[in-house]
Amino acid sequence: MAPSDWVCRFSADLPAGRRVLDLACGRGRHVRWLAAQGHVVTAVDRDAQALAGLEDVAGEIVCADLESGTWPLTGRRFDLVVVTHYLWRPRLPEVLACVAPGGRLVWETFAAGQQRLGRPHNPDFLLQPLELIDHVRGPLHVLAFEDGLLDAPPRRVQRIAACRPCDPPGDPGSTFLLAPRP
Repeated sequence: MAPSDWVCRFSADLPAGRRVLDLACGRGRHVRWLAAQGHVVTAVDRDAQALAGLEDVAGEIVCADLESGTWPLTGRRFDLVVVTHYLWRPRLPEVLACVAPGGRLVWETFAAGQQRLGRPHNPDFLLQPLELIDHVRGPLHVLAFEDGLLDAPPRRVQRIAACRPCDPPGDPGSTFLLAPRP
């Protein structure tokens, strides 16, 4: 499977060698693409079999169930955090905390309305209108947000790209190490 156009759009300009986290990476379509861009990728998923195919690609593999037990990345920070097709609301604060100063978050997942198009059907895994931006705005600076219907295949998603400022919040001189593409 090809990487998400959203992930490519908001990470293609990152200089090689960045520390990247692909959370709930599955079989690693983004791990592979990001590693090919020269990044050091930490791949996290609960499926050990899926992760086994990434041993020669990822810089680090973490097999962990993100929905139970302790958070496996406590205290760790990444220049880019990628999340696609995954939502577990109780972990939102930990995910946001993983974005390093000057770093980016790129997240794309399913939204309410998806249940009429395909999986997932469970409302626990579907974002409500504007929910993702409401969680991200504040801790991070939003660069772009979309909430709508995509095709090929048809799916209802929310997706966001955001940065953590390098300077303390409220500092008028706040800067970003990883500036968005024009």
